[in-house]
Amino acid sequence: MSGAIKVGDTIPETVIGPFDAPSLARYAEVSGDANPLHLDDAVAAAIGFPAPPVHGMKLLAAFEPMLRAWRADLVISSLAGKFVQPILRGETVKLSGRVLRATEDEIFVRLMAYGAARAPGIIGEATLRPRTAT
Repeated sequence: MSGAIKVGDTIPETVIGPFDAPSLARYAEVSGDANPLHLDDAVAAAIGFPAPPVHGMKLLAAFEPMLRAWRADLVISSLAGKFVQPILRGETVKLSGRVLRATEDEIFVRLMAYGAARAPGIIGEATLRPRTAT
């Protein structure tokens, strides 16, 4: 690894979005998740949202390039998240992370995604391992 990783290290914040209606429609098409909640303003409004929520898996997947940019010498062996609060179309999203456990063989990080609200939209975790030479 290039430099020791220790508990408490932070992953530089990454900003993504905002996502517009055409980008959510493209994601729905390629992912197979065409739930109208993510695509239709009227459906979102009927549930009480001022705009459709961004697909949770689209946001969760955004952690991968953030982690790769942080440490290209590591690979993700697991990635999971809890969708706590919707992040809505049109919001900028801030992704961040902090190392909770670090050994020579495994790094465990807590991941957070924040939209416009102060509460996190996603609380996630990832396990990373050193990249093996091929």
